[in-house]
Amino acid sequence: MMDSDLAPRQRILSREDDDDSSVLIQAEMGRNTNSEPSLERRNMKNVLLLGVSFLLVFTAFQTMGNIQQTLVQSIQSEYEKENKTDFAGANGYTSQSIIYASFAVFNWIAPSVVSVIGPKMSMFLGSIPYALFVGSFLIPMTWLLYLTSAILGFGAAVIWTGQGNYLTLCSNDATMTRNSGIFWALMQSSFLIGNIFVFFVFAGADTISYDIRMVTVGVLFGVGALGTLFILFLNNLSNSSEGRKETSALGAFKNSVSLFFTKEMLLLSLTFAYTGISLSFLAGVYSTCIGNTLAFGDMAKQLVGLSGMFIGVGEIVGGLLFSIFGKKTARWGQDPIVLFGFVTHVVGFFIVFLNIPADANMGPTDTEAFITPNAFLAIFCSFLIGFGDSCFNTQIYSLIGIMYSEDSAPAFMLFKFVQSIASAISFFYTPYTSVHIQLLIIGILAFSGTVTFWIVCFLRKRSLANSNSTIAISTE
Repeated sequence: MMDSDLAPRQRILSREDDDDSSVLIQAEMGRNTNSEPSLERRNMKNVLLLGVSFLLVFTAFQTMGNIQQTLVQSIQSEYEKENKTDFAGANGYTSQSIIYASFAVFNWIAPSVVSVIGPKMSMFLGSIPYALFVGSFLIPMTWLLYLTSAILGFGAAVIWTGQGNYLTLCSNDATMTRNSGIFWALMQSSFLIGNIFVFFVFAGADTISYDIRMVTVGVLFGVGALGTLFILFLNNLSNSSEGRKETSALGAFKNSVSLFFTKEMLLLSLTFAYTGISLSFLAGVYSTCIGNTLAFGDMAKQLVGLSGMFIGVGEIVGGLLFSIFGKKTARWGQDPIVLFGFVTHVVGFFIVFLNIPADANMGPTDTEAFITPNAFLAIFCSFLIGFGDSCFNTQIYSLIGIMYSEDSAPAFMLFKFVQSIASAISFFYTPYTSVHIQLLIIGILAFSGTVTFWIVCFLRKRSLANSNSTIAISTE
């Protein structure tokens, strides 16, 4: 895509000398302006319902991801006492790696699925494997865990591509940042709600007993299934119904391939990869490290839930800030907010480097950290990591929704494709790599991803300025 392709599309519609004798000059800005109050109310209702649906689905999944390795270790201890081998080879990190590897592969067919059945039904279809994955812990077997992990990868590809397309259809340039923030705050409330539940259920427990596991998994399964049903109450929207270009299944695949090799998308890929690496750390590694740090004493397992809660608080605060101040942040652009997220992450990850033992991701440890492990610092870092993640993700959504508004599904697919590959790689090396090495990788990608995001924003602003200058000259 050339620089000029980033500029808003301009279309001039003229009428012959008729009764009106007028010339309509319509600046589309790449989309329907959705100016009618009734349409705006409909769109806001859809955004809110979309956020609530994902809140329920991901209360189940993200809470499970946060406690998965801790849960796996407890089940294995339980089965070892009973001489059972059904779950002996299971590993939570391996499960997460399978999820994101499958996610990456199936991403390439996701735009075609969305183009055929529409974003609403794509999200409904994609949400079903989330509940199945959580439910697999009711009957723990290694093969079942890994099978549902692979199926979940397909569901994730379809639900997230559909979600990006649906959110774009509910938005215009003026509301994309606000709507992204609203959706993100609602969806990431799942971290808070799910982990409040875990915090109280796990209170005082040295290990996760059979009864605690059945209650935890049963409730999460029910919540996830309820979220799947909520998706059915969304309005049916499609590119054609919103006056945008309709793409065939084959065309969606071809568009995805060609878009991937554009200059802007290749630059953004580093940013996408960073969000994938940081996602795996905050969603599956960090809270487990806290739970494995014996220096935290009897409250270590309870801190797992508390960490997830404060990751959620950080995500929610970020989403709310960018939705409440959506008009101002839209004027500033996405790059200053991503820079703020970068600084927040650097501070948070550096404190984690000092506060958590290097081998805490591999199992319970009493290894010394650089400082005496402090529970307050550990939970404060959870907030910083969550807030920084919100800065990156909301602004990526906003930028993609504006730059690729006419055909957003392939762009969102590529975002999730690169992100999921990075997460899969991260979960794959996590059992074999110390926390400190992981944080070093995160730091390098954080800097690189922030720089490339700024470059893309600079190219877009320059293209817009050139376009506006051309329009001004042509109208003189």
